[in-house]
Formats: sequence, C-alpha cells, structure tokens
Amino acid sequence: MKTEILNGDCIEMMKTLPDKSVNCCVTSPPYFGLRDYGTASWEGGDPNCDHKIPSNEHDPKRGTSDASTSHTLRFNRTHCHKCGATRVDKQLGLEETPEAFVQKMVEVFREVHRVLRDDGTLWLNLGDTYAQNQSAGDRVSKYSPKQATSKGTYSDEVKCPDGYKVKDLIGVPWMVAFALRSDGWYLRQDIIWHKPNPMPESVQDRCTKSHEYIFLLSKSPKYYFDNEAIKEHAISGDKNSRNKRTVWSVNTKPYAGAHFATFPPELIRPCILAGCPKGGVVLDPFGGSGTTAAVATEEGRNAILCELNPEYIPLINERLSKVQPSLF
Repeated sequence: MKTEILNGDCIEMMKTLPDKSVNCCVTSPPYFGLRDYGTASWEGGDPNCDHKIPSNEHDPKRGTSDASTSHTLRFNRTHCHKCGATRVDKQLGLEETPEAFVQKMVEVFREVHRVLRDDGTLWLNLGDTYAQNQSAGDRVSKYSPKQATSKGTYSDEVKCPDGYKVKDLIGVPWMVAFALRSDGWYLRQDIIWHKPNPMPESVQDRCTKSHEYIFLLSKSPKYYFDNEAIKEHAISGDKNSRNKRTVWSVNTKPYAGAHFATFPPELIRPCILAGCPKGGVVLDPFGGSGTTAAVATEEGRNAILCELNPEYIPLINERLSKVQPSLF
C-alpha cells in the first residue's frame, strides 16, 4: 500500500490532485478556537523582536494584560504592535468568529468534493466549543489533550465572539454540516462518537461531555457504501449480524509518539471499510500523526495526507513504517 504525504496548506496541496481521484475522505479538522498548532511565522518588522510585552503594559487594542502572567503575546492575532511585523499563518481554527471558521471549512471541503469520485463519501469528525472570555496565558489547562500540546500554545486573549453569550455552546459541528449541505454535499447521517473514557470536567452546571460527531456526507445521492463490511453482531449473542448503529462507543486512545491527541484507529476503521474498496484511495486533508493512513494501510487501502506542519512528517513516516497491511 502507498501513502503520499503532501506538506503544505491543505487547499493548495489538494489542488495538485486530479479530479475524481480518491474514493473517500476521512478527517478531523482543527476544532474552532482551541489551540495553535505552531505553524505561524512573522514577516517584516524587527527580526530581533520577541513580539512580547511586559504583562503590566497596557495595550490599547487588547486592554490591560493579565497581571498573573509574566508576558503576553503582543499581537491581535495578525500584527505585532511593538515592531509592526505581520503574523502569517495558514492553519485553521484560530479565526475570529465561528462563521469565519465555517467558511474556511466550506472552502476546504469544496476542494475535497472536486477530488472525490462521484460515488465518494466524506466522514467528518468535529467537536464543539463553548463561547467564553479568557485572559491571556490561561488556555491550555482549560481544554482537552487534543488541544494541549508542547508546541505552539496559543496564549492570546480570548473574547466571546459577537452574537454569542459567554457559556453558550456554539454548535460548530452542525454549523459546518449545514453549510456543507448548502454548498452541494448530501448530508446523509450524524454518527455519535460515544467516549466511555471522556476527559474529566470540573463543571458544576452541566454534564461532562462524552461525545463528538462524525458526519457522513456524499457527493451524489448514490454512493459507495459497503454495508456488509461494518455489520455488527446482535446484542442477543446469537451471532446474527445487523446493520451498524449510529452510536459508536470507542475509547479515546492517545498515540505515544504524538504531543497531541489523535482520533482512535477503531473510530475511523468503519469509515474506511465502508467508504473505500480494497486498493482504493483514502484522503485526509489534516494528516496530523497519520492515523488515517495507518488504518488505511492496515486495511489494504492507499492514502493521501495533507499536513501543514513539517515537524509532523517524520512522525507520520515513522508510524507508517511499523504498519503491516492485512492479508485478508
């Protein structure tokens, strides 16, 4: 089995792929407003500037910085107010508003739509976000391991987006799903990823969240879907098979080689088995640690990954070097 890794912005990388060249897409994009993947660079200004200011210095564009932190980043996500440098970053998830994030998702999956075969499917995993105000330097401890990494921690001040109230559940997954439907996708199903081992939460005014969504979308009303490959045994224990249900209970499973959480292989295995025939091609525009490619290889499928951060490429290659394709 072959895996092709394209290092760069996913939209630009997918433009190098031929029309109707992949069988299915299985992916988990960055969640809105939760973390910085460490891909930004600074252009212009003073090359010796650290783009930071003392915590007690007033920034008129951001208000007074939090006195509990020694430094805060001196930019409003785009510019250093100290030296005038411009922050350049093509990663997704740090848009100013949920609506801007949704629009970027539409642009990404419009390109996915082009490279999919007419009978292709998209399996999209997305988590949600709560609207909140938060001081600089106090983000990583507040979020799940998917967001807390050793590199690129985002410490800019977070403000509640216009149109939302603090503590609102934004509903980002469904916003994206409806936007994709409006853009021409067939929204076929919402699948609940039930996490038996969810991250503990200290909240006292709502339940601990233990699920995320996987949306099944298709390019055409009729599409490839191997129902037999993912049938499950009936609960009665008589070994009779039945159609797979829409609630999938899969434990989160960290990958030891990564400094960020990955979606567990057993979560996406049914997506690949149902959505791509043996010998076909699975696309993941947000390659991360290469979980999609690893499972695709195990199941006798080829894979194409796009990954913006070049530091993840050796991690992916090392992981794939240890994967053996299934003989069946």
